[in-house]
Parts: sequence; C-alpha cells; structure tokens
Amino acid sequence: MQRPGVVGHRSRLLPDEVAYVDGLCVTTRTRTWLDLAEALEIDDLVVIADYLLRIPRPEFEGRAEPYATREELLAMLRRHPGKRGLLKAREALALARLGADSPPETRLRLAMLSAGLPEPEVNKPIRNDDGDTLHAPDLSLPEYRIAIEYEGESHGNADQIVRDIEREERARAADWDEVRISKRHMANGARRAVEKFAVALRARGWRQEDAA
Repeated sequence: MQRPGVVGHRSRLLPDEVAYVDGLCVTTRTRTWLDLAEALEIDDLVVIADYLLRIPRPEFEGRAEPYATREELLAMLRRHPGKRGLLKAREALALARLGADSPPETRLRLAMLSAGLPEPEVNKPIRNDDGDTLHAPDLSLPEYRIAIEYEGESHGNADQIVRDIEREERARAADWDEVRISKRHMANGARRAVEKFAVALRARGWRQEDAA
C-alpha cells in the first residue's frame, strides 16, 4: 500500500495462518505472535505466549480451550526457519509457562528469574499438612512455603479485601508466608517486588549460593 504514513510489508502467509474476523482478513494469533518477535522484547513475547497458552475458565470466558498449545507455537517457529525475530521467539517460548492469569504475573516471574531467584510455580494449588487444598496463589514456592499474590485494582473492592484477608489467614495457619504485590512494586523492572520476595525467601532459609 502506497500512502503517506503507511509502511507496507510483504510476507509469506500459509493458508492456515490467516483468519476472518467480522469480514476482515487478519493473521491468526500464533502467526501474529511470531510476527511481533521482530519488534518486541523477549519479556513482552513471553507475556503474549503465556496468554495464548493459559487454560481459560469456561464459567467466566465462555471457552474451554486455550488459544494455542506449546506444540502449535513451536510448529509455527519450525515452518518459518529464516524469519526475523525467530531466535527471540524461541527464547520466549522456552520461558513461557502454563497458568499465568495476567501480564503482571508473567512479568513478576521473569523479574525473579532475572534476579537469580528460584522460579516460582504458577497458579499451583497449595495444601495444608492434612492435605486439604487452600487455594492456588498467583505464584508460589512450595519448598519454602511462600505464596505470592499480585493484587490489581479489583482487590480494592470491600468484599475482595475480606476474601484476601481470609486467604492470608488460612495460609499463615498452614505455615505459609504470603507476599502481596501491587502495581507500585512493579516499577523499574519490578525491583521492589523482587526485593520483597527475596526478603521472604531469606527468612525461610534460602541463600543466594543456593541458586548456583
């Protein structure tokens, strides 16, 4: 397309890499993810991959299947071996995890890895000593009994505050520490969130040399 302010691009698209949305021809989610690898940073690509891979909650989202599987994303990479951004996309897919419910959860997990801290589990149910399931924290380290919760704006709701307090009390009764993170902790590459998590880890006996 030749038009002021518009830059056209040419690309090889296979038949199953396009779809129609309201009559408009667009690339599929998996192909779009690969195309974005040319311009986005790895962390952004991981956020998108986590979103594509996550298993939805049918009662809230009206769908039961993920937008993509890891195998489908990997297949997309294999069919375009010479594409720009391919190495970034491969690295991002290796860092993607099943279970993240929001971009802050993914970014928090990646910040912990970058800081040399243990990688937390994603939305894995935690249990008390009797084997009863308490809840599934956003992130957790069962070995150290630390649960990490990212609290967005919805957690300011009065009813949600009550539920959050009850959740923390259940965790404490089971000898779990809960680290609560908000938007203000996520600035500057989630530096304050990482520091807060590291303090909780050290209190539970973790040492930096453990990561070596």
